[in-house]
Amino acid sequence: MNICVFLSAADLDERYTRPAREFAELIGKAGHTLVWGGSDVGLMKVVADGVQETGGRLLGVSVEFLAGKTRPGADEMVIAADLAERKKLLLEKADAVVIMVGGTGTLDEATEILELKKHGRTEKPVVLLNTAGFYDGLKQQFRRMEDEGFLPRPLAELVFFAEEPVAALAYLEESSSGR
Repeated sequence: MNICVFLSAADLDERYTRPAREFAELIGKAGHTLVWGGSDVGLMKVVADGVQETGGRLLGVSVEFLAGKTRPGADEMVIAADLAERKKLLLEKADAVVIMVGGTGTLDEATEILELKKHGRTEKPVVLLNTAGFYDGLKQQFRRMEDEGFLPRPLAELVFFAEEPVAALAYLEESSSGR
């Protein structure tokens, strides 16, 4: 399975890097491919290292203005012209999506896949990995959107909230086996 991971390229502390590394190792040990932003810095590097060191493949999709930060030794690296093309390519190459901790870029990527799913333009499984409660506020906001009628589909059909890496991968594997 090609698992696209949206996450930060920032250097973060252990409460974020440890679960990210754990999830990456699960991906690699299961023989899956990481589809990610292609960066070799920060949390993106942590995840790519974990996948590669445990036998998984790396498929990076970077963008021209970040091409100098791409990971050497990835199995495949695509350079998109701009961020919009990058998002499109990331989603095209993915069988499933996991949203990990990140900033505005991660949030942009997350809302794009959820909007596509909301409108029935994709049925790829989406997991929001809520490491250290990072997305508690967003989860609350999504529930409010659902409760007040802003979502045409139940929230549970759009995204699965996982608190731990093992639950995230288990959901993806279960979802892909039923497709």
